Amino acid sequence: MELQKLASKHPNLVIVPLEVTDPASIKAAAASVGERLKGSGLNLLINNAGVVRENTIDSETLKDMSEVYTTNTIAPLLLGQAFLPLLKKAVQGSPASGMSCSKAAIVNMSSIAGSIKEMYLWEVIQAVCYRCSKAALNMLTRCQSMWYREHGILCVALHPGWVQTDMGVTAGHT
Repeated sequence: MELQKLASKHPNLVIVPLEVTDPASIKAAAASVGERLKGSGLNLLINNAGVVRENTIDSETLKDMSEVYTTNTIAPLLLGQAFLPLLKKAVQGSPASGMSCSKAAIVNMSSIAGSIKEMYLWEVIQAVCYRCSKAALNMLTRCQSMWYREHGILCVALHPGWVQTDMGVTAGHT
């Protein structure tokens, strides 16, 4: 609803339907974006979808682990693959040297919860599948950066800090 309201105020904002757990939806979204760009490339792909399950190590399930990995780790891989031709086109059309977000980049939204060293807020929320999925996302981003470097595409994982969202409510600071 908030996105629809924002789009009504900003006519250049185009909402593209996407279900990140559905490969056909990912391909359709990439095709839709390609049509809208009319031959231009895509400069920035931000993978921001995420889900969490507040399971402990004893209560973790295959179902929850699979669902969280699919959204938080596998979807960014598939989105990078699907949008790669548009990102390459942006690089080819850019006069800039080096790699940057204004040229062509994939930004994967991660979390400090994916840090193997920090174990951030473990005493408050274990969220085992979420932590594991974000650690895997960090490695995926590193792999993407190595593989897509030859195409001039920057790949980074960012921890945005605490953000007030449906997921961020329980972990917020007061």
